[in-house]
Amino acid sequence: MTELEIVEACRNLGRPGFRGKQIYAWVQQKAVGGWAEMRNLSNEDQRLFHEAFIWQPLRLIKAQTSLDGTRKYLFQLADGERIECVLMAYDRLTARDRRTVCLSTQVGCPIGCVFCATGQEGFKRNLSVGEIVAQVLEITRLMRLEDRDFKATNVVFMGMGEPLLNYDAVLAAIRILNSRDGQDIGRRRMTVSTSGIAPRIVDLARDDDQVGLAVSLHVADNATRDRLVPVNRRYPLETLLEACREYTRRTNRRITFEVALIAGESSARAARQMAELLRGQLAHVNLIPVNPAPGLDLRRPDQREISAFAGVLSAAGIPVSLREEKGTDIDAACGQLRRRWEEA
Repeated sequence: MTELEIVEACRNLGRPGFRGKQIYAWVQQKAVGGWAEMRNLSNEDQRLFHEAFIWQPLRLIKAQTSLDGTRKYLFQLADGERIECVLMAYDRLTARDRRTVCLSTQVGCPIGCVFCATGQEGFKRNLSVGEIVAQVLEITRLMRLEDRDFKATNVVFMGMGEPLLNYDAVLAAIRILNSRDGQDIGRRRMTVSTSGIAPRIVDLARDDDQVGLAVSLHVADNATRDRLVPVNRRYPLETLLEACREYTRRTNRRITFEVALIAGESSARAARQMAELLRGQLAHVNLIPVNPAPGLDLRRPDQREISAFAGVLSAAGIPVSLREEKGTDIDAACGQLRRRWEEA
Protein backbone atom coordinates (compact mmCIF):
# COMPACT_ATOMS: atom_id res chain seq x y z
CA MET A 1 0.00 0.00 0.00
CA THR A 2 1.10 3.54 -0.67
CA GLU A 3 1.21 6.08 2.13
CA LEU A 4 -2.00 7.72 0.89
CA GLU A 5 -3.80 4.37 0.81
CA ILE A 6 -2.82 3.61 4.41
CA VAL A 7 -3.85 7.11 5.52
CA GLU A 8 -7.28 6.66 3.92
CA ALA A 9 -7.66 3.18 5.44
CA CYS A 10 -6.92 4.56 8.91
CA ARG A 11 -9.54 7.27 8.48
CA ASN A 12 -12.07 4.62 7.41
CA LEU A 13 -11.29 2.81 10.67
CA GLY A 14 -12.04 5.96 12.65
CA ARG A 15 -8.40 6.78 13.32
CA PRO A 16 -6.66 10.04 12.37
CA GLY A 17 -4.78 10.18 9.06
CA PHE A 18 -1.42 10.78 10.74
CA ARG A 19 -1.60 7.22 12.10
CA GLY A 20 -1.34 6.05 8.50
CA LYS A 21 1.79 8.13 8.01
CA GLN A 22 3.27 6.60 11.15
CA ILE A 23 2.48 3.06 10.01
CA TYR A 24 3.94 3.72 6.56
CA ALA A 25 7.20 5.03 8.07
CA TRP A 26 7.49 2.06 10.45
CA VAL A 27 6.95 -0.46 7.65
CA GLN A 28 8.62 1.19 4.65
CA GLN A 29 11.39 3.26 6.24
CA LYS A 30 12.25 1.46 9.49
CA ALA A 31 11.50 -2.02 8.13
CA VAL A 32 10.07 -3.31 11.41
CA GLY A 33 8.94 -6.90 11.75
CA GLY A 34 5.62 -6.53 13.56
CA TRP A 35 2.99 -4.24 15.07
CA ALA A 36 4.48 -4.46 18.56
CA GLU A 37 7.59 -2.66 17.33
CA MET A 38 5.57 0.48 16.47
CA ARG A 39 6.25 2.24 19.75
CA ASN A 40 4.12 5.33 19.09
CA LEU A 41 0.95 3.27 18.58
CA SER A 42 -1.25 2.38 21.53
CA ASN A 43 -1.94 -1.26 22.33
CA GLU A 44 -5.54 -0.67 21.26
CA ASP A 45 -4.46 0.69 17.86
CA GLN A 46 -2.02 -2.15 17.39
CA ARG A 47 -4.83 -4.67 17.94
CA LEU A 48 -7.17 -2.79 15.61
CA PHE A 49 -4.63 -2.55 12.79
CA HIS A 50 -3.57 -6.17 13.25
CA GLU A 51 -7.17 -7.19 12.57
CA ALA A 52 -7.73 -4.68 9.75
CA PHE A 53 -4.57 -5.14 7.66
CA ILE A 54 -2.89 -8.17 6.14
CA TRP A 55 0.84 -8.00 6.82
CA GLN A 56 2.88 -10.92 5.52
CA PRO A 57 6.64 -10.45 5.83
CA LEU A 58 8.82 -12.84 3.88
CA ARG A 59 10.06 -15.87 5.80
CA LEU A 60 13.80 -16.41 5.63
CA ILE A 61 14.63 -20.02 4.78
CA LYS A 62 18.36 -19.66 4.37
CA ALA A 63 21.04 -17.00 4.02
CA GLN A 64 24.52 -17.48 2.64
CA THR A 65 27.54 -15.18 2.44
CA SER A 66 30.09 -15.25 -0.38
CA LEU A 67 33.83 -14.89 0.02
CA ASP A 68 33.46 -11.41 -1.49
CA GLY A 69 30.76 -10.41 1.02
CA THR A 70 27.77 -10.88 -1.28
CA ARG A 71 24.75 -12.26 0.55
CA LYS A 72 22.08 -14.48 -0.96
CA TYR A 73 18.68 -15.00 0.64
CA LEU A 74 16.11 -17.71 0.06
CA PHE A 75 12.69 -16.44 1.14
CA GLN A 76 9.37 -18.24 1.39
CA LEU A 77 6.19 -16.44 0.35
CA ALA A 78 2.78 -16.71 2.02
CA ASP A 79 1.61 -19.42 -0.42
CA GLY A 80 4.73 -21.54 0.12
CA GLU A 81 6.54 -20.56 -3.09
CA ARG A 82 10.17 -19.49 -2.78
CA ILE A 83 12.40 -16.85 -4.33
CA GLU A 84 16.01 -15.81 -4.08
CA CYS A 85 17.42 -12.29 -3.96
CA VAL A 86 20.90 -10.89 -3.42
CA LEU A 87 22.64 -8.07 -1.55
CA MET A 88 25.88 -6.84 -3.13
CA ALA A 89 28.33 -4.42 -1.54
CA TYR A 90 30.60 -2.22 -3.66
CA ASP A 91 33.22 -0.29 -1.70
CA ARG A 92 34.98 2.51 -3.57
CA LEU A 93 37.96 4.63 -2.58
CA THR A 94 37.06 7.53 -4.87
CA ALA A 95 33.24 7.30 -5.02
CA ARG A 96 30.34 6.55 -2.71
CA ASP A 97 29.88 3.07 -1.34
CA ARG A 98 26.94 1.15 -2.76
CA ARG A 99 24.67 -1.45 -1.22
CA THR A 100 22.74 -2.93 -4.12
CA VAL A 101 19.75 -5.25 -3.74
CA CYS A 102 19.06 -7.52 -6.72
CA LEU A 103 15.31 -8.15 -6.70
CA SER A 104 13.19 -10.95 -8.11
CA THR A 105 9.91 -10.07 -9.83
CA GLN A 106 8.49 -13.52 -10.58
CA VAL A 107 8.54 -17.01 -9.09
CA GLY A 108 10.65 -18.71 -11.73
CA CYS A 109 10.84 -17.24 -15.23
CA PRO A 110 8.93 -17.88 -18.48
CA ILE A 111 11.72 -16.75 -20.85
CA GLY A 112 13.89 -19.88 -20.77
CA CYS A 113 17.31 -18.43 -21.69
CA VAL A 114 19.66 -21.39 -22.13
CA PHE A 115 22.38 -19.93 -19.89
CA CYS A 116 20.08 -19.11 -16.94
CA ALA A 117 19.32 -21.55 -14.12
CA THR A 118 16.14 -19.67 -13.17
CA GLY A 119 14.52 -20.23 -16.53
CA GLN A 120 15.28 -23.94 -16.48
CA GLU A 121 12.92 -24.35 -13.51
CA GLY A 122 9.94 -22.90 -15.35
CA PHE A 123 7.45 -20.21 -14.37
CA LYS A 124 5.02 -20.23 -11.46
CA ARG A 125 3.55 -16.73 -11.07
CA ASN A 126 4.18 -13.00 -10.83
CA LEU A 127 5.15 -11.46 -7.51
CA SER A 128 2.82 -8.89 -5.96
CA VAL A 129 3.91 -5.31 -5.30
CA GLY A 130 4.25 -6.19 -1.63
CA GLU A 131 6.39 -9.25 -2.33
CA ILE A 132 8.78 -7.21 -4.48
CA VAL A 133 9.11 -4.38 -1.95
CA ALA A 134 9.37 -6.86 0.95
CA GLN A 135 12.68 -8.18 -0.39
CA VAL A 136 14.31 -4.80 0.25
CA LEU A 137 12.55 -4.40 3.60
CA GLU A 138 13.45 -7.84 4.93
CA ILE A 139 17.10 -7.53 3.87
CA THR A 140 17.17 -4.09 5.51
CA ARG A 141 15.66 -5.47 8.72
CA LEU A 142 18.16 -8.34 8.83
CA MET A 143 21.15 -6.13 8.07
CA ARG A 144 20.16 -3.60 10.74
CA LEU A 145 20.57 -6.36 13.33
CA GLU A 146 24.29 -6.07 12.50
CA ASP A 147 24.50 -2.40 11.48
CA ARG A 148 21.71 -0.12 12.66
CA ASP A 149 22.62 2.46 10.01
CA PHE A 150 22.34 0.05 7.07
CA LYS A 151 20.54 1.40 4.03
CA ALA A 152 20.14 -0.01 0.53
CA THR A 153 21.43 2.60 -1.91
CA ASN A 154 20.63 0.90 -5.24
CA VAL A 155 18.08 -1.55 -6.61
CA VAL A 156 18.39 -3.69 -9.72
CA PHE A 157 15.46 -5.71 -11.03
CA MET A 158 17.76 -8.47 -12.25
CA GLY A 159 16.83 -11.43 -10.06
CA MET A 160 14.39 -14.21 -10.87
CA GLY A 161 11.87 -13.45 -13.61
CA GLU A 162 11.29 -11.00 -16.45
CA PRO A 163 10.42 -7.62 -14.85
CA LEU A 164 8.63 -6.22 -17.88
CA LEU A 165 6.20 -9.15 -17.85
CA ASN A 166 5.15 -8.00 -14.37
CA TYR A 167 5.16 -4.38 -15.45
CA ASP A 168 2.49 -2.74 -13.29
CA ALA A 169 3.75 -4.35 -10.07
CA VAL A 170 7.34 -3.36 -10.85
CA LEU A 171 6.37 0.27 -11.47
CA ALA A 172 4.34 0.37 -8.24
CA ALA A 173 7.26 -1.13 -6.30
CA ILE A 174 9.63 1.48 -7.75
CA ARG A 175 7.35 4.29 -6.57
CA ILE A 176 7.11 2.86 -3.05
CA LEU A 177 10.87 2.28 -2.76
CA ASN A 178 11.45 5.81 -4.06
CA SER A 179 9.04 7.46 -1.59
CA ARG A 180 10.55 10.07 0.73
CA ASP A 181 8.95 8.56 3.84
CA GLY A 182 10.02 5.06 2.82
CA GLN A 183 13.40 3.76 1.64
CA ASP A 184 13.92 6.98 -0.38
CA ILE A 185 16.04 5.22 -3.03
CA GLY A 186 16.56 7.53 -6.00
CA ARG A 187 14.99 6.45 -9.27
CA ARG A 188 18.31 6.95 -11.03
CA ARG A 189 19.74 4.38 -8.63
CA MET A 190 17.30 1.76 -9.86
CA THR A 191 17.69 -0.33 -13.01
CA VAL A 192 15.17 -2.56 -14.72
CA SER A 193 16.59 -5.40 -16.80
CA THR A 194 14.71 -7.09 -19.63
CA SER A 195 15.30 -9.94 -22.04
CA GLY A 196 13.69 -7.79 -24.73
CA ILE A 197 9.95 -7.17 -24.20
CA ALA A 198 9.92 -4.44 -26.82
CA PRO A 199 6.49 -2.79 -26.23
CA ARG A 200 7.16 -2.45 -22.52
CA ILE A 201 10.52 -0.78 -23.17
CA VAL A 202 8.62 2.03 -24.88
CA ASP A 203 6.07 2.07 -22.05
CA LEU A 204 8.87 2.43 -19.49
CA ALA A 205 10.25 5.45 -21.33
CA ARG A 206 6.81 7.03 -21.14
CA ASP A 207 5.92 6.04 -17.58
CA ASP A 208 9.24 6.48 -15.75
CA ASP A 209 12.08 8.08 -17.66
CA GLN A 210 14.34 8.28 -14.59
CA VAL A 211 14.82 4.55 -14.02
CA GLY A 212 17.74 2.90 -15.79
CA LEU A 213 17.26 0.24 -18.47
CA ALA A 214 19.41 -2.82 -19.09
CA VAL A 215 18.71 -5.07 -22.08
CA SER A 216 19.95 -8.68 -22.16
CA LEU A 217 21.14 -8.62 -25.76
CA HIS A 218 23.83 -11.34 -25.78
CA VAL A 219 24.15 -11.80 -29.57
CA ALA A 220 23.52 -9.76 -32.71
CA ASP A 221 21.92 -12.26 -35.13
CA ASN A 222 18.37 -13.52 -34.92
CA ALA A 223 19.11 -17.18 -35.58
CA THR A 224 21.49 -17.47 -32.62
CA ARG A 225 19.37 -15.28 -30.36
CA ASP A 226 16.27 -17.37 -31.16
CA ARG A 227 18.16 -20.31 -29.69
CA LEU A 228 19.71 -18.56 -26.68
CA VAL A 229 16.87 -16.16 -25.77
CA PRO A 230 13.58 -17.68 -27.04
CA VAL A 231 11.60 -14.44 -26.60
CA ASN A 232 13.53 -13.22 -29.65
CA ARG A 233 11.12 -15.24 -31.79
CA ARG A 234 8.37 -12.83 -30.72
CA TYR A 235 10.45 -9.66 -30.57
CA PRO A 236 13.35 -10.10 -33.03
CA LEU A 237 16.36 -7.84 -33.01
CA GLU A 238 14.90 -5.36 -35.49
CA THR A 239 11.85 -4.82 -33.24
CA LEU A 240 13.93 -4.76 -30.07
CA LEU A 241 16.45 -2.21 -31.36
CA GLU A 242 13.69 0.07 -32.67
CA ALA A 243 12.15 0.03 -29.17
CA CYS A 244 15.57 0.84 -27.71
CA ARG A 245 16.00 3.76 -30.12
CA GLU A 246 12.55 5.04 -29.14
CA TYR A 247 13.52 4.73 -25.47
CA THR A 248 16.63 6.81 -26.10
CA ARG A 249 14.70 9.39 -28.12
CA ARG A 250 12.19 9.84 -25.30
CA THR A 251 14.62 9.80 -22.35
CA ASN A 252 18.01 10.76 -23.81
CA ARG A 253 19.40 8.05 -21.53
CA ARG A 254 22.04 5.47 -22.33
CA ILE A 255 20.98 1.81 -22.32
CA THR A 256 23.18 -0.91 -20.86
CA PHE A 257 23.29 -3.92 -23.17
CA GLU A 258 24.23 -7.10 -21.32
CA VAL A 259 26.19 -9.76 -23.18
CA ALA A 260 26.73 -13.24 -21.74
CA LEU A 261 30.04 -14.52 -23.11
CA ILE A 262 29.96 -18.23 -23.96
CA ALA A 263 32.86 -20.30 -25.23
CA GLY A 264 32.27 -21.13 -28.88
CA GLU A 265 29.64 -18.38 -29.31
CA SER A 266 31.44 -15.15 -28.41
CA SER A 267 33.88 -14.88 -31.30
CA ALA A 268 35.48 -11.80 -32.85
CA ARG A 269 32.97 -12.17 -35.70
CA ALA A 270 30.10 -12.05 -33.18
CA ALA A 271 31.65 -8.93 -31.66
CA ARG A 272 31.80 -7.24 -35.08
CA GLN A 273 28.14 -8.09 -35.67
CA MET A 274 27.27 -6.51 -32.33
CA ALA A 275 29.27 -3.39 -33.06
CA GLU A 276 27.36 -3.00 -36.32
CA LEU A 277 24.00 -3.63 -34.64
CA LEU A 278 24.64 -0.97 -31.98
CA ARG A 279 26.13 1.63 -34.30
CA GLY A 280 24.52 5.00 -33.53
CA GLN A 281 22.73 3.71 -30.40
CA LEU A 282 23.42 5.48 -27.08
CA ALA A 283 24.78 2.38 -25.43
CA HIS A 284 27.14 0.78 -22.96
CA VAL A 285 27.95 -2.93 -23.30
CA ASN A 286 28.41 -4.95 -20.12
CA LEU A 287 30.23 -8.24 -20.71
CA ILE A 288 29.29 -11.12 -18.40
CA PRO A 289 31.24 -14.38 -18.78
CA VAL A 290 28.60 -17.08 -18.39
CA ASN A 291 28.34 -18.41 -14.84
CA PRO A 292 28.24 -22.12 -13.98
CA ALA A 293 24.94 -23.51 -12.73
CA PRO A 294 23.53 -27.01 -12.08
CA GLY A 295 22.13 -28.53 -15.25
CA LEU A 296 23.75 -26.03 -17.62
CA ASP A 297 26.57 -27.34 -19.80
CA LEU A 298 28.12 -24.04 -20.88
CA ARG A 299 31.69 -22.80 -20.54
CA ARG A 300 32.98 -19.26 -20.29
CA PRO A 301 35.63 -18.06 -22.78
CA ASP A 302 39.21 -17.65 -21.63
CA GLN A 303 40.66 -14.22 -20.89
CA ARG A 304 42.16 -13.87 -24.35
CA GLU A 305 38.75 -14.35 -26.00
CA ILE A 306 37.08 -11.97 -23.56
CA SER A 307 39.69 -9.29 -24.25
CA ALA A 308 39.37 -9.78 -28.00
CA PHE A 309 35.58 -9.38 -27.86
CA ALA A 310 35.88 -6.21 -25.77
CA GLY A 311 38.58 -4.87 -28.08
CA VAL A 312 36.39 -5.11 -31.17
CA LEU A 313 33.59 -3.13 -29.49
CA SER A 314 35.97 -0.54 -28.09
CA ALA A 315 37.62 -0.03 -31.48
CA ALA A 316 34.15 0.64 -32.92
CA GLY A 317 33.63 3.42 -30.39
CA ILE A 318 31.20 1.51 -28.17
CA PRO A 319 31.85 1.85 -24.41
CA VAL A 320 32.38 -1.59 -22.93
CA SER A 321 33.16 -3.02 -19.50
CA LEU A 322 33.54 -6.42 -17.85
CA ARG A 323 31.01 -6.88 -15.05
CA GLU A 324 32.51 -7.16 -11.60
CA GLU A 325 31.60 -10.67 -10.50
CA LYS A 326 29.80 -11.03 -7.19
CA GLY A 327 28.76 -14.17 -5.35
CA THR A 328 29.69 -16.78 -7.95
CA ASP A 329 30.92 -19.17 -5.23
CA ILE A 330 27.44 -19.29 -3.64
CA ASP A 331 25.46 -19.35 -6.92
CA ALA A 332 24.36 -15.74 -6.40
CA ALA A 333 25.70 -14.29 -9.66
CA CYS A 334 23.90 -13.50 -12.90
CA GLY A 335 21.88 -16.47 -14.15
CA GLN A 336 22.41 -18.61 -11.04
CA LEU A 337 19.31 -17.89 -8.94
CA ARG A 338 16.84 -20.70 -8.29
CA ARG A 339 13.84 -21.39 -6.05
CA ARG A 340 15.92 -23.69 -3.88
CA TRP A 341 19.53 -24.44 -3.04
CA GLU A 342 21.13 -27.74 -3.85
CA GLU A 343 22.00 -29.64 -0.71
CA ALA A 344 25.70 -30.27 -0.21
